Amino acid sequence: MSKAARSDTPSGRLTLLTLARDLGVSRATVSNAYNRPDQLSPALRARILARAAELGFTGPDPMARGLRRGRVGAVGVLVDESLSYAFSDPTSVLFLDGLAREVQADGLGLLLHPALRDPAALRALADAAVDAWVVQSLPDGHPAVGVVSSRGRPVVVVDQPALPGVPVVGIDDASGATTAVRHLTRLGHRRLAVLAMPLGCDRRQGRADTERQRSAEYAVMRRRLAGAAAAVAEADLDWADVPVVEVAANEPDAAARAAAELLTGPDRPTGVFASTDQLALGVVRAARDLGLAVPGDLSVVGFDDSPAARSAEPPLTTVAQPLRDRGQRVGVLVRAALRGEEVGVPAPAVVGLVVRSSTAPPPGARGRR
Repeated sequence: MSKAARSDTPSGRLTLLTLARDLGVSRATVSNAYNRPDQLSPALRARILARAAELGFTGPDPMARGLRRGRVGAVGVLVDESLSYAFSDPTSVLFLDGLAREVQADGLGLLLHPALRDPAALRALADAAVDAWVVQSLPDGHPAVGVVSSRGRPVVVVDQPALPGVPVVGIDDASGATTAVRHLTRLGHRRLAVLAMPLGCDRRQGRADTERQRSAEYAVMRRRLAGAAAAVAEADLDWADVPVVEVAANEPDAAARAAAELLTGPDRPTGVFASTDQLALGVVRAARDLGLAVPGDLSVVGFDDSPAARSAEPPLTTVAQPLRDRGQRVGVLVRAALRGEEVGVPAPAVVGLVVRSSTAPPPGARGRR
């Protein structure tokens, strides 16, 4: 291609038009060579592709081609915390695996975006080229949710927040937490504690009082705490006497630090409900570091039934939820929405307790059982 032809575009970048001018054919003819080869003779198409290869032209801009079709072939996933968390948290990995397996059936890929609050990140969301959005468990009122909701693309929410007219794929968080705490009380535990995921975007760590619990920005945690409180009341215990410790990050190291203080002193709990398996594993680690046996001195119940719960030492009693299946359910809704079908709101998935070796009656009750 001549320098004159290259100068026809501001950047000098090779395009369909500049290649067409170099070859002395129409832009449509060059486009057909890539997109509709049946419209050209084999000889003409071979000449166009040979000249394109000689000049280093790799074909039409896929983004522009997708926009002309009204599709770009990507589903945006808006994730809380960092992108690295999406690939390191076992439950997130299984969810994304299920989602990817489903949407790839329609030739779609995933484009992950962290839900950040700064203006540059929000502008990037506004400009992101995606066909649909999946909002993966974000707090109420997060500005990134408002941005993706305003894009006019189909949206499916995982767990939270609730948005008008938007399907939510969730689980029965409250009943799961009730089942977990009820298991502890029926074993005879009276001194209980709860470890919670972050309740707000400020990522505080430490005791959460009643007002902090009530005003939690994460709906999932409001539901799980309410479920735990219901089981406590059912056992004729006072929820105000149950310490709720908020952990700044959903990972074992932070949970171990939070649990270390909780597990010292004469009134330490004999049973702990952790709102995720990651937190429960941190409690087990803290107990071990303090010389406490699980379940001999402390019973621990988690939530998720992640692979790490099954392979833990001891294996973790936990509330099981269908992690990979939930990703697939979200993918089904996304695909249906992109086909223009009416998408309803699915019922929350059923959860159930899986009893393993991390729970037992408290030390003083064993001889009576």
